[in-house]
Amino acid sequence: MEIQICDELKQIIPDFKIGVVHYQDIVVADSPQMLKGRLRLFQESLYFDYADKKVTEIPAINEWRTLFKTVGTDPSRYRPSNEALYRRVQKQQFLHTVNSAVDMNNFLSLQYQIPLGIYDVKHVIGDVKIKIGMDHDSYVAINEREVSLHHKIHSADQQGPFGSPFVDSKRTAVSTNTTEALHLIYLQPSQKNEESIQLLQALSNMFTQIHGGNAKYMIV
Repeated sequence: MEIQICDELKQIIPDFKIGVVHYQDIVVADSPQMLKGRLRLFQESLYFDYADKKVTEIPAINEWRTLFKTVGTDPSRYRPSNEALYRRVQKQQFLHTVNSAVDMNNFLSLQYQIPLGIYDVKHVIGDVKIKIGMDHDSYVAINEREVSLHHKIHSADQQGPFGSPFVDSKRTAVSTNTTEALHLIYLQPSQKNEESIQLLQALSNMFTQIHGGNAKYMIV
């Protein structure tokens, strides 16, 4: 599987980059109590940290809002997923557990303050392109709603769009049947490559500590 960033996106955002982690031989299950507890405690801590602050002042969230605007997405209407998570925490609408992979993905997004998406590789067909959506691009999201991807950054395979830093599709969602997964980490363009590599290494280590298997990572 090859991951590419389309030319149009690179022209609009020359420093755009994405972290890619490929997991194999993993075991996805109900989240262990340790992960559930850690996710809950972290959300409670963030609630107190940001009770009187604007999440849009968090540098990583502000940078992703700017990226959305640059490609034509209104971030006040379609919020980056990292911002959406922080807003839920501010309202004490703490995340419900789904499975170990989704819960870990949410925890990592809160910790690193960037959007992440994790996908079941058996439902990803062929190579993947990171691109800007046209007016006909859409998919059924994990919330069961049909989502238009017009002027939105998203990932697409040979079958069509399947993920974005906004909301992911139902088609490629991970489940307890997933044994091979693709993790797309929407890095800040302003972040240096060395820091990004360190982030991918730490992130993939945390994921495999819970799920076993092995991980290979790179920056595109």
